[in-house]
Amino acid sequence: MRRAGVLLHPTSLPGGILNEDVERFLDWMSRCGLSVWQILPLGVPHGDRSPYQTCSCRALNPALLPPGETLSTAQRPDFEQFVARHSDWLDDFALFMALQEHFSGQPWSQWPEELRYRETQALEKFSAEAAARLNELKVEQFLLDRRWQEVRRLAHQRGIQLLGDVPISVAYDSAEVWAHPQLFRLDETLQPTVVTGVPPDYFSETGQLWGNPHYDWERMQQDQFAWWRARIASVLRQVDLVRIDHFRGLQALWEVPATEETAINGQWVETPGRQLLEALREDFPHMPFIAEDLGVITPAVTALRNDFNLPGLSVLQFGFDGMADNPHSLQNLVETSVVYTGTHDNNTTCGWFNSLSGELQQHVLSALPAQVGPMPWPLIVAALNSPARLAIIPMKDWLGLGEEHRLNTPGTTEHNWGWAFSWDQLTASLEETIHEWILRTERQG
Repeated sequence: MRRAGVLLHPTSLPGGILNEDVERFLDWMSRCGLSVWQILPLGVPHGDRSPYQTCSCRALNPALLPPGETLSTAQRPDFEQFVARHSDWLDDFALFMALQEHFSGQPWSQWPEELRYRETQALEKFSAEAAARLNELKVEQFLLDRRWQEVRRLAHQRGIQLLGDVPISVAYDSAEVWAHPQLFRLDETLQPTVVTGVPPDYFSETGQLWGNPHYDWERMQQDQFAWWRARIASVLRQVDLVRIDHFRGLQALWEVPATEETAINGQWVETPGRQLLEALREDFPHMPFIAEDLGVITPAVTALRNDFNLPGLSVLQFGFDGMADNPHSLQNLVETSVVYTGTHDNNTTCGWFNSLSGELQQHVLSALPAQVGPMPWPLIVAALNSPARLAIIPMKDWLGLGEEHRLNTPGTTEHNWGWAFSWDQLTASLEETIHEWILRTERQG
């Protein structure tokens, strides 16, 4: 089935929360013929607001909860069931957040030693003192879970699938690393010995130093990747499809000594991604995964993706370098890929096009459909016309917005993740145009 969708994180809804805006947005998608809503990770972000650096990879962001939501008496049994069902992460998450509040936001690596090393007596003492706050944090997660299940129901009611996102690694300052230090490559003082990133690339001359700790893959294999399997199961309670961010990390991850200030002096270190994917296939035989295979892609990465029949990504903004083997160029798009004009990390299509030289602009336009309107429509129509079974267009491109509306610039921590659209931008004319192209390109999911 050929489908088209929209990339929009819930924080970019007009109110930035899961209120009545959600149903209004889903109705707009339905009228346009868009049948896949792609979101970014829903976790609790740190100060830079990045959904890829969160306090937990299992908890949902409380900032998404509409104000005034409370637990009523009738829901108490459901709440207690929720707490029992999710005790493998919820107890540690609530403790982590309460401790972080208690220590004025300090990362766990700076807490007193007895709490840093999770000494039982110290944790029990704090838990008793903070019992009310721990309960509040658990109630918050229950209400968020209930609200998101309603979002999912509303989407399915309209024939819309939800596409989620799983970052390859987790933040050092997170409940997972604090609660399960044995699963990560930390030294005896619980500091990372090596951290993640990518080498110099399209986005940065010094690479990207993410700073996340590397997994102790050997330890994870001992219990058949139980931590990963539980994590993926959590995400698939929220969405229908999962984009595995930085999929190439399941073949090899860029490993940088923790003392480095940039990502230049690192090395690729192989990971047991094949064994992990085999374990996930046992749990999810239909393999509802999309491989975000951007960056330095080797034949080994491609083979891993193909061996599990996972669709990869094609980003049209990357497709005009003239290289015959460029997987992002229009002539190389295949049915099993997911095609984008750009991702959350790219400039808007208008911003990207305007940054090109006049000569390159003409080269781009010569390869795209003509007489379909000004940019970004030539790139959008090219994506919709492509053989790719799924085409995802960022909301900013559907709206034809410029560089000043960019959501994220990789390698930077300021002025990101704050963009939101407004309802007056969703004109009847835009709706008609989108719907017409959805019909013409046979993507009425």
